[in-house]
Amino acid sequence: MTADGTAGTDAFLAAHRRISDSFHDGTLTERALADWHAERLTAVLRHVTARSPFYRRHLAGVDIEAVTPATLTTLPFTTKDDLRREMYDVLSGPLADARIYYETNGTTGAATPCPRGARDIAASNTAVEQSWRHLLRTRFGDRKPVVGLMGPSELYAFGDVFTDVAATLDLCHVKIWPESPRVGFRKALRLIEELGVEVVVCAPALCLSLAKAALHHGYDPAALPVRLFLVLGEICTPQFAANVSTVWPQAVVRPALYGSQEALCIASGADSGSLHLSSPNYLAELVDPDTGAPLGPYGTGELVLTMLVDGIKPLIRYRTGDLVRLTPAPPGSALPGPVVEVVGRAGDRIPLGDGLLWPAELEAAVLTDVRGCLGYQVVVDSAPDGGDRVTVRMDLLPGAARPDRVAAAVTARLRERTGAHSTVVVDTDIDPVTHTGSFVSWKAARVLDRRTGPDGAARTARQVAHRYAITT
Repeated sequence: MTADGTAGTDAFLAAHRRISDSFHDGTLTERALADWHAERLTAVLRHVTARSPFYRRHLAGVDIEAVTPATLTTLPFTTKDDLRREMYDVLSGPLADARIYYETNGTTGAATPCPRGARDIAASNTAVEQSWRHLLRTRFGDRKPVVGLMGPSELYAFGDVFTDVAATLDLCHVKIWPESPRVGFRKALRLIEELGVEVVVCAPALCLSLAKAALHHGYDPAALPVRLFLVLGEICTPQFAANVSTVWPQAVVRPALYGSQEALCIASGADSGSLHLSSPNYLAELVDPDTGAPLGPYGTGELVLTMLVDGIKPLIRYRTGDLVRLTPAPPGSALPGPVVEVVGRAGDRIPLGDGLLWPAELEAAVLTDVRGCLGYQVVVDSAPDGGDRVTVRMDLLPGAARPDRVAAAVTARLRERTGAHSTVVVDTDIDPVTHTGSFVSWKAARVLDRRTGPDGAARTARQVAHRYAITT
């Protein structure tokens, strides 16, 4: 229970529902949203300085009553290193105040606690519910599809979030994560066919792994009932989504949400393929990923979030480590809030030849106009002349594309962007680490950089790759 008890939580949720409903139906004015932001910022700053040992020290000497959204940059950042060092001292109250405990997966550092309370869950899930109403209405009208949830549950919010959303929307769902030892790909595919699963919620990499597994186990992806992939957990470029639709010709890929264990649902997806910021729940900033200098409300930079729900673990000026592009929502958007385009992790920039590529740029170079690709990996070696040599391994469906034309186009794009010598190798026995997807990081799954030794993320991805075997 929060500091002001159940009655306070009920009052907050009622107020949040009013703001959220008017935000999504287009009746919330800019002034009303600004007033909400200012009110919630003050409430959260009071909350964390009174109840979080870390923030009591971190914000010592700050006149929190004087801080406004316009002066937010005067406060210090909260970093991932802070969360790893402080652990439970970041919480605003004892753990017993939370409703459920989660933590990060700890693949690139110590796992940190990410509990959620009633306020956190309800406010975050509201944005997902609104997104799903739009997506499912657009794709299925008034008919209710069966939903397959393909993601982890233990210590991770995926299963609970989408179970709650499915229940709110009165949707039948089935938890069939292929990585689970109780499921595997063979059983997941059987259930998709038998139950008529039309919507699959998963990481982008799983769209391709599932297709490859279907072919291995004797299924035709075109004959399976899947019509919509809702993806989350890693970057999903338009080029990747377009390729998936050539592998699953009856299905489309749309974003489910962009978020994290620490920051919850930051943005939710529209049928246009865009992600929209959950503006009632966050103040968003962009900063230079190298210097931390502010870059203004729109443009490209590292995303910094201040959470506006005074729950068990609100974060103030939290540096997400994600590079994003923020733009105003275009007129007539199905969802409100600024558009959030995730470019990649700030630490995942890849030096190649004369260029420094973000993950989304590299994926676009590989997959633009490519059809029938079941997986790819970019291998980088040092060339004898001291430059870089890039080999792109691609698993292509027989007959889906002419390998020589694909190779010529991919190498031309990489040469244009980087100047590096590139080759494309068609390989049906592609490195299984590519199937790990978001479990560790996009870069660890997709890029094998042999110019230096593997970092911690690459080693972790290699260690868990066997769990993603499509033959199970």
